[in-house]
Amino acid sequence: MVIRKVLGSSKSFGEIKNKYLIIDKISHDTPEIIRLVDDTGQSPKEMSVTEALSISYDNNLDLVVINPSVSPPICKMIDLRKHAYTIRKNASEARKKQKTVETKEIKFRPVIDDSDYKVKIKSLTKFLAKGYKVKVDISFRGREIAHKDVGRALFNRIKVDVSDVAKIENETTSDIRHMIMILSSK
Repeated sequence: MVIRKVLGSSKSFGEIKNKYLIIDKISHDTPEIIRLVDDTGQSPKEMSVTEALSISYDNNLDLVVINPSVSPPICKMIDLRKHAYTIRKNASEARKKQKTVETKEIKFRPVIDDSDYKVKIKSLTKFLAKGYKVKVDISFRGREIAHKDVGRALFNRIKVDVSDVAKIENETTSDIRHMIMILSSK
């Protein structure tokens, strides 16, 4: 004997529906007596499943099992579509409040002219002022790999020049071809 069938059209409603044990029909494994918690949160009242299903059907609500492990099981009448909507809305608001920090990358070469260096430092400070993290990459090519000391000197020069506006978040020493550090604003 089927008293009420819950229909779900949206994907998220189906996901919500699958998380809860819904009593929408009476079968051989449905308990005869349940404890029903009403909307006010008063102590559960024991009643038959058919009576609880008819009440939930009259109120256009779903009969959901809250705690199936106790005997008789505790059930509550809620509107699952409304519940799914509030869950989606809360998740959407949480995503809006979540701030993602983008990382900008500025590449240097160990042999860089003074004017080019100043332009790159200026753009680095602009990125930091806008709230971005900045990845500084000094890359070596060919015979430059043999002269890592020039790269380290440039690395230290960058640290000194941006020390008033940035803090070093991560400084990896180097692999064969790169020296990398990540800066964030103070």
